[in-house]
Amino acid sequence: MKNTKFRISPGIIWISSIFLGLLSSVPQIAERHFNPAEAAVNSSITFLFALFVWYYNIYTLPGHYNKQGNSSFSYFRLLSSLLLGIAVMLALASIQQLILSHINFGPVMLMVEVRGILINLVFYMFLHLLYQNYRNQQVNIELERTKADNLGAQYELLKQQVNPHFLFNSLNTLKAMVETDDKNTVDFILKLSNFYRFTLESRKLDLIHLSEEMEIVEAYNFLLKARFEDGFTFTNTINEKYMGTLIPPFTLQLLIENCIKHNIVSLEHPLHIKIYDENDSLVIENPLQLKRSDESSLGVGLSNINLRYSHLLEKHIEIIKTDNTFKIKLPLIHEHYHH
Repeated sequence: MKNTKFRISPGIIWISSIFLGLLSSVPQIAERHFNPAEAAVNSSITFLFALFVWYYNIYTLPGHYNKQGNSSFSYFRLLSSLLLGIAVMLALASIQQLILSHINFGPVMLMVEVRGILINLVFYMFLHLLYQNYRNQQVNIELERTKADNLGAQYELLKQQVNPHFLFNSLNTLKAMVETDDKNTVDFILKLSNFYRFTLESRKLDLIHLSEEMEIVEAYNFLLKARFEDGFTFTNTINEKYMGTLIPPFTLQLLIENCIKHNIVSLEHPLHIKIYDENDSLVIENPLQLKRSDESSLGVGLSNINLRYSHLLEKHIEIIKTDNTFKIKLPLIHEHYHH
């Protein structure tokens, strides 16, 4: 979106000026004793004055409004334009008198001045309205540009969000595994390494394939399983045909993290998360077993995901909450449809 300079098509300026010049000679053409020379001079005078009014207002309007700092109607400027127009029309009428010395200067000058005032007044009002519309468009363009810049900056921050609590908890889990000589320690380190490698590789991308996202989920779930053991289970029944669709990176990981954050996860109360496809959507579902003191009820994770879909597709996620379950529906992004 680029700011454009205020301008009027030269064709409109010249055609309208010629039309006014011809129109001013219509009464003379209707006279019994038609004088072509008088009609031609009269048309030329009107044509030149119309050109002057066009270009004078086009070049002075922007400077006037920039100086005033607003687009309010200026009666002072209108009066100044009318006075200048009267002076210019007087000069043109004097030239007409020099060319057609036989005509009566007084009545002709009065007729020419009235015509000039009317042309000046109509053009001034017309250009004022056009310039106001132009300024409103520029303001709207600037607002859209600012909105796009803000959304872009916000989206970059959203893509780079990785919960530091997860890293802290993972390192604590790793410490416990090392202390107990857990045989899965090496696998845990590899999965943790893979997860953060995915983070580095994907954070600059707007979209990745669902199959790649599931690799991130697999690495993430392995880390959760090491931490919660049988207190956490995950079931994936997504149809294989949807693995080629697209998804913002770390969307599913953030949703699983959101479930862990808000719900009790323990051997006594295992948390079972399911992911499946339904009506061209991805559904992430978990039972509601909320913590008594929910540390974060602001919905930051869900807001993050919703903003990403809104920014990329102008679509929103669907949140379905019942007494027993909590579901998030994500629109499937087909590569060819949303290219």
